Amino acid sequence: MKYWLVKTEPESFSIGDLAKEPGKATGWSGVRNYQARNFLRDEMKVGDRVLVYHSSTEDRAVVGTATIVREAYPDPTAWDKKDDHFDAGSTPENPRWFMVDLRLEQIFKQPVTLEKLKGVAALKQMELLRKGSRLSVQPVRKGEFEAVLKMAGAK
Repeated sequence: MKYWLVKTEPESFSIGDLAKEPGKATGWSGVRNYQARNFLRDEMKVGDRVLVYHSSTEDRAVVGTATIVREAYPDPTAWDKKDDHFDAGSTPENPRWFMVDLRLEQIFKQPVTLEKLKGVAALKQMELLRKGSRLSVQPVRKGEFEAVLKMAGAK
């Protein structure tokens, strides 16, 4: 099992959107960075656990967890000319972008803010805290995942 962090902007997609239909899978689409795409396409597997992080907001924080329930498949938003994630270079025959399906595990009663994360010695090497790190999909070490859960008072 691997562990991941996915960033989302809550005004366009939040953890609340994952919670709209409890127990149902939700497609994680719209990734348009090659390194993040490679993590989605090549490394994320069913059963991997995910920290959900709200970015581009005043209170940036890890707000809950999810599980990968479907491995990578072509992202159809790349072919939709009306979608913000349209990419004319990607086709159904030769897809450039991929997505996975997530299922909500839990929403934290107490989100773990970026400022709190920065103050924890066990997280010093966490990709999210590395200066200049902007990837929307990031690997997380097991110990980092567990430290964030502990901070949130979660399992």
